[in-house]
Amino acid sequence: MKRLLALLIFVTSIANAQFSVKGTMTPPEESDWVILYKIEGAKQKFISNSTIVFEDVNIGGNTQKVGRFELNLPADAKEGAYRVTYRNQGAGFVDFFFNKENIEFVFNPVYPEESIVFTKSRENKVYREYLDAIALMQRSIDSLQVEYLKADEKKTKKAYKKAYKEQEEVQEIYEGKSEGMLVNTYIKASKPTNSSSIFDDTQEYLNHVVGSFFDNVDFSDKKLYNSPFIIDKITNYIFYLNIAENQTLQQKLYNESIAKVMDLVEDDKVRKEVTEYLITRFANARNSEIVDGLFANYYDKLPGEFQDQKFRDDKVALLRATVGRIAPDFSWKEEGKDYKLSTLNDGEKYLLVFWSTGCSHCLKEIPLLYDFMKTHDKTSVIAFGIEQEDLEWNEYVKKLYGWHNVMGTHPDNKWENEVVRTYQLVGTPTYFILNQDKKIIAMPNSFEDVKDYFDNGNAAKE
Repeated sequence: MKRLLALLIFVTSIANAQFSVKGTMTPPEESDWVILYKIEGAKQKFISNSTIVFEDVNIGGNTQKVGRFELNLPADAKEGAYRVTYRNQGAGFVDFFFNKENIEFVFNPVYPEESIVFTKSRENKVYREYLDAIALMQRSIDSLQVEYLKADEKKTKKAYKKAYKEQEEVQEIYEGKSEGMLVNTYIKASKPTNSSSIFDDTQEYLNHVVGSFFDNVDFSDKKLYNSPFIIDKITNYIFYLNIAENQTLQQKLYNESIAKVMDLVEDDKVRKEVTEYLITRFANARNSEIVDGLFANYYDKLPGEFQDQKFRDDKVALLRATVGRIAPDFSWKEEGKDYKLSTLNDGEKYLLVFWSTGCSHCLKEIPLLYDFMKTHDKTSVIAFGIEQEDLEWNEYVKKLYGWHNVMGTHPDNKWENEVVRTYQLVGTPTYFILNQDKKIIAMPNSFEDVKDYFDNGNAAKE
């Protein structure tokens, strides 16, 4: 009996030592799983997973379906930022702070950030209250600044000073309210950097917004680093704050904003993760020029132990076929004659299109492309068919007289074809426009983009 009692006490103590994270989705997500991660820098560490339980609840006399899940954290779980993920892609996650307390929240999975409401967790309640309050006041300050730039009026100037003072007071209140809490660090780092005086000139205002963006961010703070805060701040600065309509100017702004960020990051581990994050973002966007600069100016200058050769190889492979690169070479036979892309010399430019007879969209688009390219006969077309077998393809290409028709296949899976993998293809049709030297000068997303390129003078500018 004593042993049994001791066992019960032991089991109960373990259960009580755990912390719970409970979420309610309304409406529920289609998936039935959730995964809990701890955020560590630009990466996520797996903690646990659970299933979503679907229920019908009565709300105001109406039956509504909700999804509920529960995840447990052990007593020794580290404080910090955590993430519950419920989708493989897109905005399918909820972030929160854990500091030795149970957490409960309700949210709409379609708009998680905008809809989340914490029903349990003092830390997260205070932080959400702060974010909502400061955002509301920031919108007021921004609108007054814009109004003043449109019409220089004293009443607007006076209203701005009042709004600025009120925001300062709100900031002070929440810094005090969160004293001794984990979120105090994030509240201080989120302090707005508005000028105490309204700006008379638009450019001065914009310069201030850009120049003061990181004023309250300490890049050496481990709490900020081990959360989404710094990466989110960097993302907003580089990709959303420094925007230009002209592509050349945009590349210049990217380089300048990256340089500003890297000047603020001193720790080698943080520099590594920030640089890898940026390389990944720009590589996914196929921006080889910026990726090359990130490798040369920052990644290659890290100490050897912070460089990852596999990471480099993967990103270089991803960018082998992108604007600014020489198109990866391949060869084929045409009416018994050997051809190579690199030695082809029958056009002022080249349009390389990857397509498939198994793609219904291709079967609609390729005939349109064929007719359109007749009006641009100085551009040679190479049509690469991604096929499992050649019977249907052989019949179809008889309609594409005058094009270089190439077929690529693979004994197991046509998408495993070497050329297909080299060009990092994920769908058809996919277009590349090459100059005489076979350098990729454009990557249209669709047939309409191809038409726009050739009809609106882009071809002439290259």
